[in-house]
Amino acid sequence: MNACFQPSRRRFLQQSLLSLPVLSALSWTSEAQNRYGIVGQQAPEIFASHWIDVAGKETDFSMSEVTGKWVYLKCFQNWCPACHQYGFPALQKFTKAFENETRVVPLAVQTVFEGFGTNSQDKVAELQRRYNLPIKMGHDAGQSNAAERSLTMQRYRTGGTPWVVIIDPSGRVVYNDYHLDVSKLIGFIKENLAAASKPT
Repeated sequence: MNACFQPSRRRFLQQSLLSLPVLSALSWTSEAQNRYGIVGQQAPEIFASHWIDVAGKETDFSMSEVTGKWVYLKCFQNWCPACHQYGFPALQKFTKAFENETRVVPLAVQTVFEGFGTNSQDKVAELQRRYNLPIKMGHDAGQSNAAERSLTMQRYRTGGTPWVVIIDPSGRVVYNDYHLDVSKLIGFIKENLAAASKPT
C-alpha cells in the first residue's frame, strides 16, 4: 500500500485523453488489475464514522443522496504529502468547477491505514477550512490495534492516498485509481451533462 503517487503512472494518466470507455481502461496496468479497484461495479456505501457538512458541522451521509449524479470521491490522509501537493488542489479545482451544478457531487474521506494518531478525526474539519472545501467530508478511522485498512478502502479496494473514485449517474464506478487529469475530467463531465440536457 502506498501513501504517495506512483510517478510513472501519474504522467501516463495526466497525458491520457478521458472518455467514458477510457476512464475504466486507464485505471489499470496488468500488474495492478487484480489488486485494486472495482471499476465496472456498482458503488458500495461509503463508510465513515464521522461526517461533516459543507459548513463543518457534524452530519451523516448515504449513497442514496447521490443517486443519478456524478460523484468525485477523494480519499486522503492528513499526513500524506501527495494529498497536499496534488490531491487537495485537484479537489478544489473540481469543486469550484461544479459549485452551481446539482448533478455533480464532490466528496472526501480520510481513509486511514497508517499514522492513526496524526490522521485523526479533528483533521477533517481543519483540512476543510484550510482548503476552503464546501463539501461533505468524512473520517474512516480503520483499526490501529490491528493496522486494519478502513472499511471504505476495503469496499472500494483502494491502494492508498491520494486516491480518486469516479461514480457515474447510474451508480457505477468508472474510475478507481491514484490520480487523473482533473481538467480533462471536468471537461468530460461537462460534455456529458450538456448531452444529457439536450431534448431527445
